Amino acid sequence: MDKKIVQSDNAPRPIGPYSQGVITPPGLLFTAGQIPIDPATGELVQGDIKAQTRQVLENLKSVLTAGGTSLRAVVKTTVFLKDLKEFVLMNEAYSEYFQESPPARSAVEVSRIPKDAKVEIEAVAIVDHT
Repeated sequence: MDKKIVQSDNAPRPIGPYSQGVITPPGLLFTAGQIPIDPATGELVQGDIKAQTRQVLENLKSVLTAGGTSLRAVVKTTVFLKDLKEFVLMNEAYSEYFQESPPARSAVEVSRIPKDAKVEIEAVAIVDHT
């Protein structure tokens, strides 16, 4: 099976032995979970869950673009929240990025996210090979 590694300079560099994204036949891009790191500074974005969610989605957008696709082609996301009580606020920011035909989604509370972030999101998107 052939796979293509996706790397974007406009998203944070991996902080471990993983790729930002991997494209597999028949044209699906699986992203690594993105946390709210500002790629310009390498630092965690401070602020509320909405600010962190927006940064996460900007990072995801950069990985998707590097893989030849976009947020419009996302078919599934998984949202990891440090505190499920912040779901409504996260959802407000999330909905800014998925206004039409939103992807399927799971959202779960986890005990800890790298760098003590409030949110992490991973995605699966279709890559158009035409």
